Amino acid sequence: AIDRLSDDEDVRSAMQILLYGLKGVAAYADHAAELGQRDPDVAAFLYRGLRAGTELDPESHDLNGWLGLVLECGKANLRAMELLEAGNTGTFGTPVPTPVSLGWRKGKAILISGHDLPDLLALLEQTRDTGINVYTHGEMLPAHAYPLLHAFPHLAGHYGTAWQNQQKELPAFPGAVLFTTNCIQDPKDYADKVFTSGNVSWPGLVHCKGRDFSAVIRKALELPGFAEDVPGKEVLTGFGRETLLGAAPAVLDAVAQGKLRHIFLVGGCDGARPGRNYYTELVEKIPADCLILTLACGKFRFFDKELGSLGDIPRLLDVGQCNDAYAAVRVALALADALKCGVNDLPLSLVLSWYEQKAVSILLTLLALGVKNIRLGPTLPAFVSPNILKVLVEQWNIMPVTTPDEDLKAILG
Repeated sequence: AIDRLSDDEDVRSAMQILLYGLKGVAAYADHAAELGQRDPDVAAFLYRGLRAGTELDPESHDLNGWLGLVLECGKANLRAMELLEAGNTGTFGTPVPTPVSLGWRKGKAILISGHDLPDLLALLEQTRDTGINVYTHGEMLPAHAYPLLHAFPHLAGHYGTAWQNQQKELPAFPGAVLFTTNCIQDPKDYADKVFTSGNVSWPGLVHCKGRDFSAVIRKALELPGFAEDVPGKEVLTGFGRETLLGAAPAVLDAVAQGKLRHIFLVGGCDGARPGRNYYTELVEKIPADCLILTLACGKFRFFDKELGSLGDIPRLLDVGQCNDAYAAVRVALALADALKCGVNDLPLSLVLSWYEQKAVSILLTLLALGVKNIRLGPTLPAFVSPNILKVLVEQWNIMPVTTPDEDLKAILG
């Protein structure tokens, strides 16, 4: 069983990959369920994956059996992300490219961090006409691109960067802080202003149940807020599936005319481990005749860089949250169809950073779809055994990142 890992190194590796993948699928399925989107087949696979190898599972699994389950997990995750996209767009509207301020407005303030857009909607509704401005943090940045949420005038901007920087950035925030489904760290010296909701909590913090954020609002009104307006630079988000598909003819035309040499997807889950500056340097060095798609918190390594445009298309296109990998996959498949080629024949390279279970589940989805030549870093997962890595290399040509210069030379020839 997954809770009793095999003594065989390679079987154990496959079991651990499946376990991390199941956690990622469960997270996306939970987000989707919050928006009324469910698929019994996804739930059935989660159950089957968790019981694999137990007395409830009549099948015995050798290494090939476990690897088969790993790929099935990738397919289940694709469906979970599809459900989540349907829930988000059906509830909040189709994302549109939207500039987001990194500055702040004079007045009381609440910062909201995490992934769950229903929490943000409830907070915006409850803070209407209170004089409190709401700022997004971390993976909540793409929320600004959804028309229903963007329509609230007190959704003021974005504060801070990725989850691993919160202990450096949040002490200076002069308002209340609400963590939804996100990677919370020990709030240490600022715990008196931090609240949680949904599936996240922390010992000693007030947990808001039923999306009742009255305690958060009271704390925000007690705190000083921002003393003055401070204009900040703006970043663009909201390049979701519909927008990218709408731009596909211009992209194809730019490729045909030789104006667009290559498309990079640089994103994934960020972390604090040294070596992740690779992604910043890579993006800075990507030539001006290339486009860069990005998503998830990995984008905070470069989301505010001034990279200009290629014709009418911004060179840096923020697709959204980690679950919006679904949009990127669908766009890639549509481009391949338009060019009458396989997805692996596109002038497209994926350079991904991984950190936790959602990143693993997305990688499994890409493998299940047959996407090859993925570069993964900053280091390969420790639970991938040498023989499993050999399988990944032989079947999908997965590569660890090296240096930005070496990888760009290999990709662009």
